[in-house]
Amino acid sequence: MDFQLTEDQRDLQDMARKFARAELMDLSRDMEEKAMPLPDAMRRKYGEMGFLGVNLPTEYGGLGLGHLEALLVLEQFAMVSPAVAWPIFESLTGPVRTVQHFASDTLKARIIPDVIKGEKIVAVSMSEPNAGTALTDLTTRGRIEGNEIVISGQKRWCSGGAHSDIYIVYCRLEDTPGAKGIGAVLVEKERDGISFGRPEELMGFRGIPSADIFLDDVRVPLDNMIVPAGGFAKLMSAFSLERCGNATMGLGIAAAALEDATEYAQERKQFGKPIVEFQAIQMKLADMAMKVEAARLLIYRAAVSASKGLPSVFESSVAKCFSNEMVREVAANGLQIMGGYGYSKEYRMEQRVRDSFAWGIAGGTTDVQKTNIAAAMVGRRFNQRS
Repeated sequence: MDFQLTEDQRDLQDMARKFARAELMDLSRDMEEKAMPLPDAMRRKYGEMGFLGVNLPTEYGGLGLGHLEALLVLEQFAMVSPAVAWPIFESLTGPVRTVQHFASDTLKARIIPDVIKGEKIVAVSMSEPNAGTALTDLTTRGRIEGNEIVISGQKRWCSGGAHSDIYIVYCRLEDTPGAKGIGAVLVEKERDGISFGRPEELMGFRGIPSADIFLDDVRVPLDNMIVPAGGFAKLMSAFSLERCGNATMGLGIAAAALEDATEYAQERKQFGKPIVEFQAIQMKLADMAMKVEAARLLIYRAAVSASKGLPSVFESSVAKCFSNEMVREVAANGLQIMGGYGYSKEYRMEQRVRDSFAWGIAGGTTDVQKTNIAAAMVGRRFNQRS
């Protein structure tokens, strides 16, 4: 068991850190203040640098590296802000991986190269007004008519909604109740019958667009089928890697909060000396560091254990849940250490506190992760309906 990164991994991490801090610090503040997504030109620059294809296959233009390398890059961008890291999260750990693992070769060749180059964005569209955690209650339907799939319904909480080019829409493809009738279909933004609600105004996540999606008899080719009815378990298996990405976004926020608080504590003077000299501050910094390091190791374990496959539900859920809870505590402690400056919008700490709460909601709440963990421990799923 080796806890050291290789020279190549350190070089990749260092390249990501230098790029993110040189190119994105000012831009990230604009994105936060104006609630605007990453500009297209910068996303294409990500593609040129290879950041959008770290663990995607070389046959599509990716680097073909492992999940650990992908998460090393993602953490460095998330330390600047989740908004600038979002395209990397979506391509390396999010819906693009569903395309890679389950779509046809034709669909993969049509979608993945453009994502890696930064030309297209793929978002996942799962939740509905009455189907969030209880995802198998979804009512969006897709009926097959000849060589087409006709989709109708409403989707909610789609990160990337109205901004992304392509949506992986979870829908009911058969009348079979529960999970057995559910599959996933790829829907392009320009299709007739697709429209979007007003942009959501959220506590955090500014710069990551979100909006309802309305599908009114949207017709797509049958070739756009990613997973047919009965493949719900396949779709959920891809979420093990998404959980690691979610956990890494929280890790990046927490690591940045720790970095800022440590620097501030050495510069800020009260009672004639830097506040880091006070034991109360030392205890907070040490507690923050322990939590950050523990989260990082749990995430790395899940990524390395999976190699280039998909992480286990147990390890990815443990990593996500711990990181989700950890980042809220660490960001809050960072704000407390910085006092009034931490609470001021002039500094980044208050944004980190707001952004920290998103990750324990998105991609499955912390409570859901704990039921996943318990289910993996006893070797069976629990029925939440009875």
